[in-house]
Amino acid sequence: MFENLSERLERSFKLLKGEGKITEINIAETLKDVRRALLDADVNYKVAKQFTDRVKEKALGQNVLTSVKPGQLMIKIVHDELAELMGGSASELQLDGNPTVILMSGLQGSGKTTFAGKLANMLKAKKSKKPLLVACDVYRPAAIEQLKVLGEQIGVPVYSEPESKDPVQIALHAINEAKAKNNDIVIVDTAGRLAIDEEMMQEIAAIKEAIKPNEILFVVDAMTGQDAVNTAKEFNDRLDFNGVILTKLDGDTRGGAALSIRTVVDKPIKFVGTGEKMDALDVFHPERMADRILGMGDIVSLVERAQEQFNEKEAKRLQKKIAKNQFDFNDFISQVQQIKKMGNLKELASMIPGVGKALKNVDIDDNAFKSIEAIIYSMTPEERSNPAILNGSRRQRIAKGSGTSIQEVNKLLKQFDETRKMMRMLTSAKPGSKKFPSFR
Repeated sequence: MFENLSERLERSFKLLKGEGKITEINIAETLKDVRRALLDADVNYKVAKQFTDRVKEKALGQNVLTSVKPGQLMIKIVHDELAELMGGSASELQLDGNPTVILMSGLQGSGKTTFAGKLANMLKAKKSKKPLLVACDVYRPAAIEQLKVLGEQIGVPVYSEPESKDPVQIALHAINEAKAKNNDIVIVDTAGRLAIDEEMMQEIAAIKEAIKPNEILFVVDAMTGQDAVNTAKEFNDRLDFNGVILTKLDGDTRGGAALSIRTVVDKPIKFVGTGEKMDALDVFHPERMADRILGMGDIVSLVERAQEQFNEKEAKRLQKKIAKNQFDFNDFISQVQQIKKMGNLKELASMIPGVGKALKNVDIDDNAFKSIEAIIYSMTPEERSNPAILNGSRRQRIAKGSGTSIQEVNKLLKQFDETRKMMRMLTSAKPGSKKFPSFR
């Protein structure tokens, strides 16, 4: 996501020469290249021109401090404008109804049903809500079944009337069901089409009129580029939705929709989908996205993901075990599982400043942990708890059981031993001591 745009912008800033002040002359080539980079990223032409005009207006006459290069000052200005272009700040869902009714809209294939499941999962896990999913797509084959499968996967009930072809009545009945069973969130999944048509628009407008939703969300596939922006405009003209959801932002997309859609429809991007898993959903933070576009990483999001997996009680238990040199393979595999829950490994690495660019052409396999897991799960409970007993014959058996080589088993054991020593050293060391590492 945004890789090509990031590279182009980086090259653009290197064109900026001169010292003292930024002038029309010394930024002309830079801004020309920035505009080209945005257009190549499939950003709407008017949006790209307005963006560079605003950057130019803010940059002209800016004094360049002796400790700052003109290119660095321009990066700061472009960063602030990118964040503003995408909405300035994150936009929260309005969860003030009783129950709160959320209406989904969008074309077929945009990821509407999957997003409905992800949103229900997020509200249940992070907001302690009791959502009810509602199957109002009465046309697409297996749409109801798909929602039921997702609901079962995340432990959320699904309301459906398979024999009914009246989505308005289904939605109204679902709200009554939610009130009766104390569900405080109702997420209504509606039908989509392969293209916008009058029948679809009239139907979703009728659902809106009947259920009076607290939130109307428009789901759009980010990979469709400018078509996504045009579709959003047509839906907004009819529904006046509250926010946009961009799905498939983890795919090979140039990012133009994310940069254009806010300006064109004047509605915030609320969430972005970053994968197929039910937890692959992020709140959209314009400033953090601007950081990532400009190669600055996204440490805040990385820390938030880590905190979601953090268990204070478990951390204290682990710290005591490390201090006593009792850290074993059961603890090790537990840590591996927590890392995996945080998401795609390459995406996580790209959140660290400077690392994303370095890993651009490096293939980080999400199955990287598979051989490690296979080796550990091939150990007996006693071996996992007491790695010291792993002699030659035991290692040979583990290699056969895990489908790996004896060399791979030995390598893991060596890495585990070194990790344990380092963890114990860091736990026992105090800041300022000789043992405590310096990062200066």
